[in-house]
Amino acid sequence: MRILHTSDWHLGQHFMGKSREAEHQAFCRWLVGQVREQAVDAVIIAGDLFDTGAPPSYAREQYNRFIVDLRATGASLVVLAGNHDSVAVLEESKDLLACLGTQVVAAASTDLDAQLLSLPRRDGEPGALLCAIPFLRPRDLLASQAGQSAQDKQLALQQAIQAHYQALFAHAQARRETLGRRLPIVASGHLTTVGASASESVREIYVGSLEAFPTSAFPAADYIALGHIHRPQKVGGLEHIRYCGSPIALSFDEARQAKEVLLVDLDDNGLRAVTALPVPCFQALQSIAGDLQSLPAQLAEAARLGTPERPVWVEVLVRADDYLSDLQVRIEALCADLPVEVLRTRRERGNVQAGLFSEARETLDELSAEDVFAQRLDAETLEPALRQSLSGLYRDVLAELREGEA
Repeated sequence: MRILHTSDWHLGQHFMGKSREAEHQAFCRWLVGQVREQAVDAVIIAGDLFDTGAPPSYAREQYNRFIVDLRATGASLVVLAGNHDSVAVLEESKDLLACLGTQVVAAASTDLDAQLLSLPRRDGEPGALLCAIPFLRPRDLLASQAGQSAQDKQLALQQAIQAHYQALFAHAQARRETLGRRLPIVASGHLTTVGASASESVREIYVGSLEAFPTSAFPAADYIALGHIHRPQKVGGLEHIRYCGSPIALSFDEARQAKEVLLVDLDDNGLRAVTALPVPCFQALQSIAGDLQSLPAQLAEAARLGTPERPVWVEVLVRADDYLSDLQVRIEALCADLPVEVLRTRRERGNVQAGLFSEARETLDELSAEDVFAQRLDAETLEPALRQSLSGLYRDVLAELREGEA
């Protein structure tokens, strides 16, 4: 059984005013080709298919087109919801897509059969069982209790998620017994694990409740396909618990990351091998930093990755103590004859304490809600206990708002 593990496509994302539509189209074409070339039996998208709960029409069209194209390869598809995805949007076409070999799991269910899927091989025989676990929202697993401390909430949510994994895994073991074959058991997830290395485009998902899920709380599945973290990595150094990462760079701090999807080979004895397939770069991003004397050479180097038809998208961090009112004009002049498009210019001024709107982060577009509140607290003289309490309350409010949006 060969599975292709991918996640965090974020179809419909706009990056500093730029659409990622062309990149996503190129990635989908490439992926369908890889599924055919590598004889993949099943594809798992482990959450965050879309960038928002209300994706634009072209993003939905890309999703539908991918399913049709993938169907022609003979591979099946499993789509799991992430924290960016809307349960309602994914479920609206669930029954229709089932006719095209696509299984959609958008939310946790009290009916474990709804989350235990059989992954077929190309010959139609069962190749693996999947504990299909999407992003688990606290309201799906817990009833709110008055008087709980933040620590109590965190522990309760961790225990509820662990219990959900264990119950579904036990159900998979029982199903395997009835089938009379030792089919490998795969699990999925869309969450942050202890020790996972994130990037600036990753939104905190268990804000105020659960910071990270311990690796030891996962069941003894043969492979665990995770989403949410955009940097590909093993979890706790374990071969069988993996983040595949996002297929395209979703922020400038991901620009130098090697993007990949994972080929997972299993048989009745369990996991055989995990192979990384490098994803081509469909749009070059570069983040450069320096003073006005060093920037021309760096911009010229970055320009080697671009063409007039597809210029490199660049972030420029200018290191200077002097205030330069014409900084943007100067940067534009340096790029005038280069296949470079500067999407963000930031100024780093030495020996100046960051304020609410620091020079390193000049606009609200570049700040998260957490950044704004933290910098607002920095402007006040507060006791540590009060600051911690206010931060906890603010995270709880954000969590409720984000759950409502999803």
